[in-house]
Amino acid sequence: MDEPTPWLDAEQQQLWQDLLTVVIALPAALDRQLQRDAGMSNFEYSVLARLSMSDQDTMRLSELARDCDSTLPRLSKLMDRFETREWITRRIDPTDGRYTLATLTDSGREKLVDSAPGHVAQVRHLVFDPLTTAQRRNLGTALSRIAESVRRETGGGSTG
Repeated sequence: MDEPTPWLDAEQQQLWQDLLTVVIALPAALDRQLQRDAGMSNFEYSVLARLSMSDQDTMRLSELARDCDSTLPRLSKLMDRFETREWITRRIDPTDGRYTLATLTDSGREKLVDSAPGHVAQVRHLVFDPLTTAQRRNLGTALSRIAESVRRETGGGSTG
């Protein structure tokens, strides 16, 4: 005999609906701000930011795709656009020719630096300003646990 589905209680349902709102609406709000102020999407900004935080501003495309939750074909198309704008360069990984490396250029770093203040202000406004210090700490703890659960389920590596 099948066990009955353990439905969410009212508190869990409200929390789930709030989380869905954040997961769906927050990226859209960040996209709008970045498109308006920097002419790029949140995904594009995230790729530049990941490169800027990597050792020597360089990453394997496969790792960059994983860290940005992207497919290689999607990232490759973006890399084409970024190369045209001279924001990145690509080259074969000298340690393993099966991989391609992307490196952030000075022009790419300049675009990121120019775009960052508006983006950070929007993140602060939408995510951090509504919370007290204790709420931010609790949110960090909760999100870390959820992220770890998701990584275990998907077999993924770093998502952030």
